[in-house]
Amino acid sequence: MLFSSLLLMAFLLVMISVSSELSWWTSIWISALSTEIMACISYSNTGVSSCSYGGVFNCDELSCAMIWLSSFICSLSLLGSNKILTQKTMESSFLGCLLTLMLILAVCFSVNSLLMFYIFFELSLIPTFLVICGWGYQPERLRASKFMVLYTVSASLPLLMFILCVIWTSGSLEFSLLSLWNVEVKGLFLFMACVTAFLAKTPMYGLHMWLPKAHVEAPVAGSMILAGVLLKLGGYGLARFIQFFKEWDSAVFSCVVCLCIFGGVMGSFICCFQVDMKSLVAYSSVGHMSLVLCGFMSGSFVGFAGAWLLMTAHGLSSSGMFYLVSEMYGLFSSRSMVLVRGMSGNLVGVNVWLVLMCGFNAAAPPSMSICSEVILYISLMNYSLLFCGFLGFLSFLSCLYSWLLYCNTQSGSYPSWARPVSVVSSIYLQSVLCSSLSFPLIGLCLCL
Repeated sequence: MLFSSLLLMAFLLVMISVSSELSWWTSIWISALSTEIMACISYSNTGVSSCSYGGVFNCDELSCAMIWLSSFICSLSLLGSNKILTQKTMESSFLGCLLTLMLILAVCFSVNSLLMFYIFFELSLIPTFLVICGWGYQPERLRASKFMVLYTVSASLPLLMFILCVIWTSGSLEFSLLSLWNVEVKGLFLFMACVTAFLAKTPMYGLHMWLPKAHVEAPVAGSMILAGVLLKLGGYGLARFIQFFKEWDSAVFSCVVCLCIFGGVMGSFICCFQVDMKSLVAYSSVGHMSLVLCGFMSGSFVGFAGAWLLMTAHGLSSSGMFYLVSEMYGLFSSRSMVLVRGMSGNLVGVNVWLVLMCGFNAAAPPSMSICSEVILYISLMNYSLLFCGFLGFLSFLSCLYSWLLYCNTQSGSYPSWARPVSVVSSIYLQSVLCSSLSFPLIGLCLCL
């Protein structure tokens, strides 16, 4: 079934040459079908890690969840980028970049080889670079793309050295065999060589400077995929490679956890003073993904489960936030909260879904975010009770900047110079996309 899902994604690339409009909507429906296939795989394979097709692909709960998230976010990002199709701005090239990225991510999340994982881990930068440079908003998009490539590639080159060291030590390339043989690698230098690539990709505070620049310049589909899926590559890689380091109580792990919590507080604190709505949502991703890193670094099963759930919840909620910010940018031609005012007059549009997405981003019940954050807080307080004050302050700041974003954009009267908001097709599209994101966030919370 996993191989069938990959074949469906490869088939979409062939469809581009037929007709741009036909292939566009076919891609949306087949991507949605891939999400159903991955959901069936995860339910039929709970608790079992299976390898198929000669050990090339590895299927477990983590990989199924990430492939499901990739295909789901890619289908919604295509749905939210219909202006590229209607305005005929190189729509075939845009569709090809997104489908290629979706196929690369699906292979990266499912491959069983360390070396193939590294190749597809780096290969995902090429379509992302093309999307930001080709369909970005501002002239600075080339500089933002260079920042992204510089940070991620320079941080991931030591990872290749670490992989070669593991191959030299064990003589194997497969994740499944390495986990059975309990291969353990020691040394501060090798630990930093392995972890730095994932810390920069997630990203951790201090290695995050490329993220706000890339988000601000990217189109709506680029922002949705970047926040919803590409940031999860770092967490997924950390979950796979952390098995090589068994000294959970060492000073190095404690320092990284403390730095991640401090970075999460600082990223959330910066959000409270942001004027650009897109920068605010981007910095909020730094705060949430810092908790994901802490969960994987805590060394407990509870922390691992909480980090996995928070990755999925953040991928859904942040994609919705970026989509709604782009919709407000289309109305006001600005992302500044000084100018974006009076959205409360649009009673059936953006403000209805913005209150839901801000609540999900602030971990308000009932959402999957609050379940994952509670699990993570229990794990981190079990790691050290000194984290209680920082985690409480982090939760308060998360609610504060989400509340500020909603209130600052809703207050006042709708300006006369802004574009009209009574377009039925736009309201229908917002409802379809945001309800598709809200349903799994609430449904998975009730299941948990």
